[in-house]
Amino acid sequence: MSQHHGHLSKMVTSLVTDSSLASYQMVLDEQRVDMTPLIGQSVQFQFAGEIHCQACNRLTKKSYSGGFCYPCSQNLAQCDLCIMKPETCHYEAGTCREPEWGESFCMQDHIVYLANSSGVKVGITRVNQMPTRWIDQGAIQALPIFKVKTRYQSGLVEVAFKSQVSDRTDWRKMLKGGNESIDLIAKRDELFSACQNQITELQQRFGADAIEPLKEAKVLEISYPVQQYPEKIKSHNFDKTPEISGVLQGIKGQYLILDTGVLNIRKFSGYHITMVTE
Repeated sequence: MSQHHGHLSKMVTSLVTDSSLASYQMVLDEQRVDMTPLIGQSVQFQFAGEIHCQACNRLTKKSYSGGFCYPCSQNLAQCDLCIMKPETCHYEAGTCREPEWGESFCMQDHIVYLANSSGVKVGITRVNQMPTRWIDQGAIQALPIFKVKTRYQSGLVEVAFKSQVSDRTDWRKMLKGGNESIDLIAKRDELFSACQNQITELQQRFGADAIEPLKEAKVLEISYPVQQYPEKIKSHNFDKTPEISGVLQGIKGQYLILDTGVLNIRKFSGYHITMVTE
């Protein structure tokens, strides 16, 4: 039996070398714990009752914006609405909360993509976040469709496609497994045709090199270390149940699938926990 202590952050993900299989590491402060070898074993999590802000380390009674104290959630650019809705970026208006952070985070190449998590969806991510973003969403397939110069511009492209396809993942459906493969190349071509006028307008506005179609991109297939998917979804919550245990049956997205329910690790960023394994 071993114990690991620390504050949770979202799990570190990657693809196993020369494989489509997602790999996971639990993050507890500076510790990294490989999770895939624990599948089939009993694990226990004990919440110590302390939550610390991921930005300033302040003790907080409640986590805001996915791991921050209230003041940081109101002051940090990474907690602004435009991170979730990049088409609302207000950098050019001079009202960005942290202009230097915005320049380093938002003013870089982004990818607009199609993914199959709970069905086909459109999304955006920074170039260096592939394939992490897709694994975090539990996508079994992903296809880059545009390379775009800024986050704001990628948001505008995403908005054009949202009239034709969802930008959401149904996390319950994603966790039940059984997703059928989708011909993402055909779906991309269908969307290119349907949204051609909007894309042409954006290219005329920002320049053709700012919004570049990726017609030669290939579909990435992703599999997950899951022994058994749940028939019914029961969600664990440290705020209601400080001690959570069960047999780890799999991992998908940022969720641990236990025989007692599912646990969204990312939701509890900043929570100080003890993880006990066999």
